[in-house]
Amino acid sequence: MAKIISIEAALDLIKDGDHIVTGMAASEGREFLKNIHKIDGRVNKINIDNCLPLYPYEYICNEKYKELFEISSWFFSGDLRRAFKNKNISFIPNQLHMAGLKRLEHVKPNIYIGNASMPDKHGFVSLSLSNVYEKMIIEAADIVILETNPNFPRTLGDLELHKSEVDYFIKVDYEVPELPDIEPNERDLKIGKMIAEYINDGDCIQLGIGGIPNAVASALMTKKNLGVHTEMLTTGFMKLFKAGAVNNSKKTLHKGKMVAAFALGTRELYDFVDDNPSVMLLDGNYVNDPYVIGQNDNQVSINTSIEIDLTGQCCSESIGPVQFSGTGGQTDTATGAQKAKNGRSFIALYSTAMVRNKETGQKEEMSKIVGTLKPGAAVSLSRNDVDYVVTEYGVAHLRGTSIHERVELLIGIAHPKFRDELRKQAKELGYI
Repeated sequence: MAKIISIEAALDLIKDGDHIVTGMAASEGREFLKNIHKIDGRVNKINIDNCLPLYPYEYICNEKYKELFEISSWFFSGDLRRAFKNKNISFIPNQLHMAGLKRLEHVKPNIYIGNASMPDKHGFVSLSLSNVYEKMIIEAADIVILETNPNFPRTLGDLELHKSEVDYFIKVDYEVPELPDIEPNERDLKIGKMIAEYINDGDCIQLGIGGIPNAVASALMTKKNLGVHTEMLTTGFMKLFKAGAVNNSKKTLHKGKMVAAFALGTRELYDFVDDNPSVMLLDGNYVNDPYVIGQNDNQVSINTSIEIDLTGQCCSESIGPVQFSGTGGQTDTATGAQKAKNGRSFIALYSTAMVRNKETGQKEEMSKIVGTLKPGAAVSLSRNDVDYVVTEYGVAHLRGTSIHERVELLIGIAHPKFRDELRKQAKELGYI
């Protein structure tokens, strides 16, 4: 009982200059972070590391606190993008499997704050919905605070902690943050169907979030004996399991188990993973290690991108120099899949996007296959590591191709109205 404290008592533990790390996405310590701005006036300069925060916290959104909080993030959310103008937010470049490890080489955390399931009869809690870096940070932190919540599922893997490993608990009762299923549109469905044609019964799958991955999942419903080794466990995977398409019976690593580093989706997904021995949430440093991924025969990686240039460079996280999301596990999973026996990696994107013209203020249709990436764009997946690229106009297999060959293949899946201009750019750039 001595370990159970109030939010106010937890906030009193913060000292000048502390470095605080919170859990990823649904695993962040929500009540602690909802109130952390109240320490204003008592302490100076607090550093907070987060990853895909899901709540519009005052410490992030309110410009009033920009001098108090220095925020670093492994993956931007909408709130971080909107608050970036406050100039106290910075991105941590990373490949997801090394995110926690490399950060720890740079700075030691004073406080870890996250959430957990309720303790079981043996005194163990589960970190519930994320093990990307959380357990690693917990082992390094001076003080560990967990919000125990009866609404959070008890997941299995290697994310269990005994109460003796936790300094303080805060009792909370908020609902688990959900990520609604995005209904695939016509372009999503077309791309999803094309990718599904390259996936065979018995393959092991990795998917991300959004309309295209959801469309791929929908197109796989009639497959058999699929396996799952993915950084993110989504509602789509749950649906495939319930439909009988996924049973993990053909996996060569962790046979019979869905393997992931974190879960984010609907309430139905959370009910599915609760105390489910067929689901393992393992350390992200292991799950996303390309050499581990490559031990799954027939591993298939499916990711999306913002734009791709004619040599195959993929920008999947920024719009020019402006950070939009994060590298996440794209390079991990794309390169890992290609290390696997009969492995394949797909980058999917629409051929065009509507972009606002800065001069006219009007939105214009622009090609997402470009001669060169925007100045300052982050290269999330190098041209050396790209495999299949898919738009609604087709599939380009770039593995082993020359620049000249890539130009022809990528122009072939660009929107027809931009193909002549792309060919002109390719000539000006000396590619053809």
